[in-house]
Amino acid sequence: MLGEHDYAIELEWQGDRGEGTSSYRAYGRQHTVRAEGKLHEIAGSSDRVFHGDRERWNPEELVLAALSECHMLSYLHVATQHGVVVVGYADAATARMLEDGRGGGRLVEAVLRPRVTVAEPAMREVAASLHHEASEKCFIAASVNFPVQHEPVTLVRDEVAPTE
Repeated sequence: MLGEHDYAIELEWQGDRGEGTSSYRAYGRQHTVRAEGKLHEIAGSSDRVFHGDRERWNPEELVLAALSECHMLSYLHVATQHGVVVVGYADAATARMLEDGRGGGRLVEAVLRPRVTVAEPAMREVAASLHHEASEKCFIAASVNFPVQHEPVTLVRDEVAPTE
């Protein structure tokens, strides 16, 4: 069934240090993100280079996390459809942002590095081939205007050597 899905969040800035935004350095970038029914809020800020709090998530990390998570969920779905039993999945994703010299910038690429562990050696080849299909089904990857690359590694449970 095709459908339309709506999402809602609440964002609250917590960075007023008593002077509001009277100058670029006068305010904090701390904020929280909440959604109805969620167990906890997300503590956010800007990247440290933009005077943010390095202990909080920044928007660029959240975009990267969304891409990684969406690819994983899409991959697990297509693996099931193709009879591949995944017993482990991890990713070490990275993204790159370029500033534009006018106070803005944009993410220009993301690289996902999924390490998929399958149950049996016979599943390895099919498992390795499923990343393209998973990428096509990932809602977040389809929504961004920069390339999302994949550098997957496929492992077999109880075997040591990875294969690309």
